[in-house]
Amino acid sequence: MQDLVFEQEISGHIELYDTRLEDAQTNEIIGNTLLSRHNPGHWRFHANPSLEDALSGSDVVFVSILPGDFAEMAVDVHAPEAYGIYQSVGDTAGPGGIIRALRTIPQFRVIAQAVKKYAPGAWVINYTNPMTICTRTLYKEFPRIKAAGCCHEVFNTQKLLATVLEMGGSAPRGSIKREEIHTRVLGINHFTWIDKASWKSIDIFPYYAQFVDRYAETGFRGAEAATTFAAGSASGEDPEEAVRRALFSSGERVKMDLFRRYGLIAAAGDRHLAEFCPHSWYLASPEQVESWGFTLTPVSWRIANRDTLIAQARAYREGTKTMTPVTSGEEGIKMVKALMGQGSLVSNVNMPNQGQMPDMPRDAVVETNAVFSRDAVQPLVGGELPIDLRNLVMYHVLAQEGIIEAVFEEDHEKAFRVFSQDLAVQTLPLKEARALFDRMCSKTLKP
Repeated sequence: MQDLVFEQEISGHIELYDTRLEDAQTNEIIGNTLLSRHNPGHWRFHANPSLEDALSGSDVVFVSILPGDFAEMAVDVHAPEAYGIYQSVGDTAGPGGIIRALRTIPQFRVIAQAVKKYAPGAWVINYTNPMTICTRTLYKEFPRIKAAGCCHEVFNTQKLLATVLEMGGSAPRGSIKREEIHTRVLGINHFTWIDKASWKSIDIFPYYAQFVDRYAETGFRGAEAATTFAAGSASGEDPEEAVRRALFSSGERVKMDLFRRYGLIAAAGDRHLAEFCPHSWYLASPEQVESWGFTLTPVSWRIANRDTLIAQARAYREGTKTMTPVTSGEEGIKMVKALMGQGSLVSNVNMPNQGQMPDMPRDAVVETNAVFSRDAVQPLVGGELPIDLRNLVMYHVLAQEGIIEAVFEEDHEKAFRVFSQDLAVQTLPLKEARALFDRMCSKTLKP
């Protein structure tokens, strides 16, 4: 909504659909109030109680949902801790990501069926995790769907690379824009890699290697990095914001360690990257996590933050609080403009593999750059991963394919086999793996 405030070249209306109509109505009021104040006449928001009506005639469909609720996510993240398995996010990889997928896949099958029936020609932009599994489900349910999964983790890495160049003396601090950093992206969502990176005519890899040599052991926290609660409070920062920063911060040590292991730049946050690696590397204990400079984000914080956001939305809706718009740094609006024929855009997206990663299975969803243009998203060839890294990425690709197959086939035992082979779970005796799986399923899957 805030990005639309700054957009003058396109206009239209946005149908808001939510399984809770009241939430969509709140967003309708917030959106219309914001746009009427700052960009009148361009956009109209409407809360629609009918999914059919909301989708019919759509040019672009954005999907952003919470699969289940935070009580179920608490099981995803924290139930494995009783078995010594720790997760920093728990929404993509690991036992938490697998159980979340069991909830998410059926919901995305319904979404794909609705798009097929009511908006078969629309482009679908998905922001929901587990990103790879969500996007793959859309195509498996409706093969002719036009869908792409979008994630901002690469953007954050581009920001870091801009800082690395500035620290190396290539430009004044704060002068390089993230969009000016050109990267070749390959991998899967949240385990994405950069094998080429440049700014103008400058190869960034030598600068990044020097950066890693300097900060790999101590960690790096730039000017915008998170601070502790105490430091935030002492500096006058809002205490809730200080806690949020602390919980989502990292010293980039996992990213730098992976560079030393594989020679490529890992293009995701440390909290996500750690969950794709052997558990002993970074997540063996809370103490090990702390030593690597990132955090185990508790779901209790997400629950408390949800309550804060609900109260904030209520204040915006009732007019007791006014939103000051700022750009998000996301590229959703740029994508829409390109799809509508206003120029082109290169961005990283998740789409089925049609050759953009020749070393990965065909049709499995991979993340590479793609060109957005009028009614088209064309993935760009991302090249091949080094064979040692390819093995680790392939492991997760096959696990994701396996859990999707299990849900489509309604094969509970196949789902368990995927679960038991997870890098963290496979350290458990089979009996304990089964007990954990049954416990997590009983708490998350409704009859």
